[in-house]
Amino acid sequence: MKVTATIGRDHYKTVLETEINSFVADETVSNGGKSEGFTPHELMSAALASCTTITLRMYADRKKWMLEEVNASVSFVKESGSETTLACEIELKGNLSEEQRSRLLEIANLCPVHKILSNPIQLNTRLI
Repeated sequence: MKVTATIGRDHYKTVLETEINSFVADETVSNGGKSEGFTPHELMSAALASCTTITLRMYADRKKWMLEEVNASVSFVKESGSETTLACEIELKGNLSEEQRSRLLEIANLCPVHKILSNPIQLNTRLI
């Protein structure tokens, strides 16, 4: 999977593209942008929120549980030093037992993006 980001002279409108989809990222007006898209921090939070909800939907569907809706809210909090915290709150709607709710919380912490963000990560950047 590859995502390409392109920015021209507009402050700071960036077009993000995959082979199939595209959308715009931007900075807020207070940071010199035009607020025409998600900020980079919002995109990271969105990746976790969407992966969490998709993972829970897939799991509940496989188990044939009565999960009607999942809402995930992710807040990006920068703390002192190099420590960063992402806070994820999940709302489950449907006829679920406490055991099912507890299992879904466990599954939420196993979504692929959660795993990536929770483990050491290596970033390799180079000029081409």
